[in-house]
Amino acid sequence: MEIIHTQSDLIHELSIARQAGRRIGLVPTMGALHEGHLSLIEAISEHCDCVVVSVFVNPLQFGPNEDYSKYPRVHEADARLAEEQDVDFLFIPEVAEMYTAGSQTRVTVGELSTRLCGKSRPGHFDGVTTVVAKLFNIVQPHVAAFGEKDRQQLIIIKRMVEDLNIPVEILAVPTCREADGLAMSSRNAYLSSEERSEATRLVGALTHMEAMINTGESHAPLVTEAGRQLITAYTGARLDYLEIVNPVTLASIDELIPGTDVLLAGAAWFGSTRLIDNRMVKVPIFS
Repeated sequence: MEIIHTQSDLIHELSIARQAGRRIGLVPTMGALHEGHLSLIEAISEHCDCVVVSVFVNPLQFGPNEDYSKYPRVHEADARLAEEQDVDFLFIPEVAEMYTAGSQTRVTVGELSTRLCGKSRPGHFDGVTTVVAKLFNIVQPHVAAFGEKDRQQLIIIKRMVEDLNIPVEILAVPTCREADGLAMSSRNAYLSSEERSEATRLVGALTHMEAMINTGESHAPLVTEAGRQLITAYTGARLDYLEIVNPVTLASIDELIPGTDVLLAGAAWFGSTRLIDNRMVKVPIFS
């Protein structure tokens, strides 16, 4: 595995790989790699023979009061894990390498970026789509892997790729979970022992909501209210949102139509740590 810090060096190495007929895959990350990231690497390795993993804590996707400064940066540990996964190139650029002085251009994906997480994190997805577009231009991968845990991000990136005719296949990889169901996240490390125990309320709420839908409840506000009560019963929890939405437009749904797919999505703070989770559900048809 080669660790690369500049765009020019990475472009040079990948041009050689491309000339040799190798199929290039990209896994964009912010580092602090865990089993969820490793599942992305494993999945993309089945679709290509040259794997690039980027590690870049992107300042554009953090708000002024968010955790940019304390987000874990553990490059040596990331390098060990990446090498164990037979990654070919680990790209770890500095901020000045990705955003040169005077940089002004941003990539924005309309309404999709203003819903769910976008309501409480304005500008977040503009930062995500801008850095992903830059990585696509630098790496020019045949395929790129993104996790379903960040379902809104996945939907937005797919929309960007289609709208801008970017020639890359997007591979969606299922969420990796801890034994108790909590979605794996680098931010889980911020949780105290009590918060970690209570954080499963988020996945528990989604499970309860799915069960209500599967037993015939068709009024979405009743379903979401039941989920909210499960989360907020813990005094250390603060709900950002819990919604049932259209999985294409992310627009809220009031009535659940049998046979359709819906997305259950939520975000909540446990202590000072914000976690997200989601679940796709098909509304049952009762004869």
